[in-house]
Amino acid sequence: MLEIISSTPEETKEIGIKIASHLGSGSVVALEGTLGSGKTYLTKGIALGLGIEETLTSPTYTIVNEYEREDLPALYHIDVYRLKDERDFSDIGGSEIINGKGISVIEWSDRILKLLPAQAIFVSLVITGNESRLIKINGLNKL
Repeated sequence: MLEIISSTPEETKEIGIKIASHLGSGSVVALEGTLGSGKTYLTKGIALGLGIEETLTSPTYTIVNEYEREDLPALYHIDVYRLKDERDFSDIGGSEIINGKGISVIEWSDRILKLLPAQAIFVSLVITGNESRLIKINGLNKL
């Protein structure tokens, strides 16, 4: 497990950019953390690292935002906070998305743990101060 301290939201975004360099077709990044812990900032960094210049917004109400990339797998930014369980996720086609060719980043992934692939990268964000975060990453050996 990698453990990294981020002192600012910008550093959290930079960590996301580094994570992106390890992602490819079918990758799943499972994010866990309380409200305001930096899940969306990390995802913005991942998007930047994947070459997505479009403004990334949290899909809290839409559940899934898709960002197309020319000749590359799409990025799916998924927020399962408003779903009850794995069945709700499957009912909206979530299982097909995370088992497809795109790159999926899932906020509140602990709500659908049973559906996540074993090779997923698990990231936990813990608030340690006003802007500082402890970021724990399982599934990567280095950044």
